[in-house]
Amino acid sequence: MRIFALTALALLVASAAPAQPAGPADVAAAVAAPGRPADQVKLDAVRKPAEILRFEGLKRGDIVLDLFAGGGYYSEIMAKAVGPRGGVLAWEPAGFLTDKAKAGWKELRGRAPNVGLIMVSSAAFTLPGDAFDFVMLHLNYHDVYWQSAKYGYGPLDPNAFLRTVYASMKPGATIAVIDHVGPAGDTRAIVEKLHRIDPAVIKAEFKRAGFVLEAESNLLRNPADDHTKLVFDPSIRGVTDRVVYRFRKPRK
Repeated sequence: MRIFALTALALLVASAAPAQPAGPADVAAAVAAPGRPADQVKLDAVRKPAEILRFEGLKRGDIVLDLFAGGGYYSEIMAKAVGPRGGVLAWEPAGFLTDKAKAGWKELRGRAPNVGLIMVSSAAFTLPGDAFDFVMLHLNYHDVYWQSAKYGYGPLDPNAFLRTVYASMKPGATIAVIDHVGPAGDTRAIVEKLHRIDPAVIKAEFKRAGFVLEAESNLLRNPADDHTKLVFDPSIRGVTDRVVYRFRKPRK
């Protein structure tokens, strides 16, 4: 998998346009770009991707890692926002990808050719070192605590996971972390039951891994959310109370 990841990353970099001055990514234009799937466009109102990516500091020309990329919601937006000089490497556990999902990714790559996709077992989680300017971890850090025999997924070691992510990032790189707010307690039990995580756990684990919390935003907070409800409960699905963090890997 490491060879595949390096090859995918190399292809992204090789296809990049000649260097140009770095600056803020045009996220509003990327969100408004035609061709995105209608079901993903509908999520924009509650996910606020333009505001999120501006807060997180995505830049033109960034090489991006999209962890647990799902259907590629953020992969496509970020790929268009970073422009032809940048690119996105999406990582998704192989067991999560159905034939329909794979077809969706093929269509996505037709719209955004500067996207690469890694589909491997979670047991084979590894990444190229010192490669990424920006990492997106959207609504899935809690899943490092989750496991599923049905999907052949997990469990992961959170500390090892973060060490791998940290090593994959360039000095000064940013990681955006967005997740469903959960109560304090046994993290694995809470994740298994609710798919939520205590924000204090996120902060402590990222600090232990060497990251610095640079800023946090209230863009996706919802004080009306009941933190004891499963995130897929119809009464709260899509509008859960969510933390938005911007962590940075210190420069050497």
